[in-house]
Amino acid sequence: MTPGILDPVRLSLVQNRLDHIARQMGWVMTRTARSPIFSQSHDFSCFLGDADGILISQADGIPIHTGGGGLALRTLIAAFNEAIEPEDVFLLNDPYVAGGNHLPDWVIARPVFHGDRRIGFACNRAHQSDIGGGAAGTYNPDATEIFHEGLRIPPLKLIERGTVREDLWSLLLLNSRTPDLMDGDLRAMLGSTRIGMERLEALVDDLGLEDALVCFEGVLHHGDRMLRACIEGVPDGVYSGEDATENDCFEDIRTEIMVTLTVKGDQITVDFTGTGPQMKGFKNSSIANTMSAAYMALGSFFPEELPRNEGTFRSVELIMPEGSAVNPRPPAPMTMNTVFIAHHIVHSIWKALSDARPDLACAGWGRSVHPTCAGHDSGRERDFIMYHWHGMPGAGALEGRDGFGQIGHLIALGGLTIPNLEDYEQLYPVRYLKHELRCDGGGPGEYRGGNGVEYIVEMLDPSTFYYRSEGLGPPSSYGTRGGTAGHGGEMTVNEDDGTLTHPPAYGSRPYRTCTYHALSPGGGGWGDPTRRPPEAVKRDVDDGLVSPEAARRDYGVVLSDDGVVDAAATTVLRKSAQQGA
Repeated sequence: MTPGILDPVRLSLVQNRLDHIARQMGWVMTRTARSPIFSQSHDFSCFLGDADGILISQADGIPIHTGGGGLALRTLIAAFNEAIEPEDVFLLNDPYVAGGNHLPDWVIARPVFHGDRRIGFACNRAHQSDIGGGAAGTYNPDATEIFHEGLRIPPLKLIERGTVREDLWSLLLLNSRTPDLMDGDLRAMLGSTRIGMERLEALVDDLGLEDALVCFEGVLHHGDRMLRACIEGVPDGVYSGEDATENDCFEDIRTEIMVTLTVKGDQITVDFTGTGPQMKGFKNSSIANTMSAAYMALGSFFPEELPRNEGTFRSVELIMPEGSAVNPRPPAPMTMNTVFIAHHIVHSIWKALSDARPDLACAGWGRSVHPTCAGHDSGRERDFIMYHWHGMPGAGALEGRDGFGQIGHLIALGGLTIPNLEDYEQLYPVRYLKHELRCDGGGPGEYRGGNGVEYIVEMLDPSTFYYRSEGLGPPSSYGTRGGTAGHGGEMTVNEDDGTLTHPPAYGSRPYRTCTYHALSPGGGGWGDPTRRPPEAVKRDVDDGLVSPEAARRDYGVVLSDDGVVDAAATTVLRKSAQQGA
C-alpha cells in the first residue's frame, strides 16, 4: 500500500498515539509484574506491528529487545498464517527458529483484528527470571551449546481462541526455578498486550480501517525518509570500525567484531565480513540481536527525532556472515549476546560513523561486571535468584554532555532502571554497605566519561555466583576527539573465613556468607581534557568524582591546599601539556 500524500500533522499524531499505546503497555507491565526484574529494573519492551509483522512503534524500553522484533513476528506469521485467529495469543523465544534474540527474552504476541481482518500485533518481549538450563537465572557461563541455556520455544499458541492452554502453561512453569514469579509475570505480559490490542482497536475505529492502514504505512515511509536524509549527510565512502572481546568464556581467544560501512547516496550497507568465528561460550549473537544492535547504533548516532519504527531502517542493508560471532550456526550458545556482543557491535559501528561524521562522534561506554547469584533465603524460607544490577558501568561522553555516571548496559540506552537498595534488602538476604559513584573512573575529556560505581554488598546466606564480567580488567570503553577511555572494572570477594579472592570474568563459584565488592567500568571522555573548564574540574573534585592528583595529571588543573583553582599554575601546566601533545 502506497501512503501517497498525507497530512504531516495527522501522520505525526498517529505516530505519537502509537508510541503512547506502547508506553501504556509498559506501564501495565511495570505495575502488575511480580519479578523485580520487571517491576523495578524494567527489563522488558513493548512494541506494535502491522498486519505483516513490520514494527510500527516501540516504547521507551530496551532497544536491543525491539530492533529485531519484526523478525519474530514474521516468523510467527510464516508458521501460522491463516491459522492466526481473534483471541489467539502467541509465545516464542528461540533465536534459531523463532526470531528470538536470546532464550530468556520471551515474546508474547497478540494479534489485533478489525472485524475478521487482522490489522496488527501488540507485543511484549520480557526477560524471564529463570527458564531452566544449567544455571539459576539462566545465565550459564559454562554453556557450550544452546541446550545448556534453558527452554527453547518455537512460535506456538499460548492462548487459542480465548482459552489458555493449561497443559502448555504447566509445562512452562515446570521448567522454571521460580514458577510463582513466572506465573505472575506471564499474566502481566498478557495484560499489557491486551491493553495494546484494545488501544490499537480504538485507534482504528477512530480513523476508519482504510485510513488507519494508510497511516500505518505512512509512519513507516516517514521513518524511511528521515533516516535517508541523515545518511545523505554522511559523505559517500567506505568506513570501517572494530571492537573485540578478548576471550570466549573459557580461553583467552580474541574475537574481533569487524564492520565496514558503505555509504552511497541515501543508502548504507553494514557489512560484518571479517568478524571472527562463532565462539565456544555464550556470547554469540543471533540474527535478531545483530539486527537490533546495528539499528540501535545507527538510530542513536543520528538525531533523536528519528521515528522508532521499522520503516526507519529500510535504507539499511545488513551482511552477517554465517558461522561468525554475529550469525552463528546451531547449536552455539548465546545468552550473553544482548549485553556483550551487542555492545561490541554498537561500538564498532559508532567508530566507523565517527570517522565519517566526527562532529557527531560519541565516546564508548564501559561494559558491565554485574553477576547473578542464587541460593536459599533462610529468613524467608524460600529460594532466590538475584541480579546485581547495582554494579552497572558508566556511559561515554559526547559533545556538550558528560557521560552518565551509572546508567546500565549500553544496549539499554537508559532503559534499565537500577533497583532500590532498601527494596532489595526486603526481598533478598543481603545488606548493602556502599553504592556510590567511584572516583577517577570516568575517562578524562573536555566532557568527562561516566564514572561507574563502587558497590559493596554482604550476602547473608550461602549462594552461588554466576559471573559474566566482560568489563573486568583493562578499560572497556574508548575516548574520542582527544578524550581517553574510562577505567576498567574490578571485583573481589571476601569469604566468611577471611579469604580475599578475585573472581573470574566468567564461571560459577559457590560461597558461604561473603562480601562482594565491585568497581564498575567508566565511560570514555570526549575532547581534550585540558579544554575542560577549570571550575568544572574543581566541582568534580569537590564531588569526589575526580581526585586532586587526577585533576592535575589528566586535566592540567592545579588546586591549592584549600581546594581553590590556582589559575596561573593551571595556565602554565595546560600550555605545557598542549605543546607536548
